[in-house]
Amino acid sequence: MIWHTKPTVKELNDFCKNSLVDHMSIEIVEIGENFISAKMPILDQTKQPHGIMHGGASCVLAETVASLASNLCLDQNEYRAVGSSIETKHIRPVKSGIVIGITKPIHLGRRNHIWEIQITDEFSKLVSTSQLTTAIVHNK
Repeated sequence: MIWHTKPTVKELNDFCKNSLVDHMSIEIVEIGENFISAKMPILDQTKQPHGIMHGGASCVLAETVASLASNLCLDQNEYRAVGSSIETKHIRPVKSGIVIGITKPIHLGRRNHIWEIQITDEFSKLVSTSQLTTAIVHNK
């Protein structure tokens, strides 16, 4: 297991209350041995004017699951992970329903982590892929 701490799904969702995660209706659904997954409904606030999911919304979902995962790998009394770069490739538009983001680590170093995130629709069709790099910094 890669986690330094492994909170419950409820604890992670409670931690995200009153944040952008909450505003976008993102809900953590599972914490596995080496992954975290979350779902996000396609609502008016997650769509662009053409009626499909906004690319930025998929980036928010991707950064949410990967940033949470990165922080769970650390002793949070000493360190925290902060996003330093994200790259997203949009593959398929989504007009309605939900999307699911799953993150797994590519690299877990002392100074940075790299996470792969795949977002699928509710029919398991790939919507986008992202890669998030987090910088590991000392808490002050």
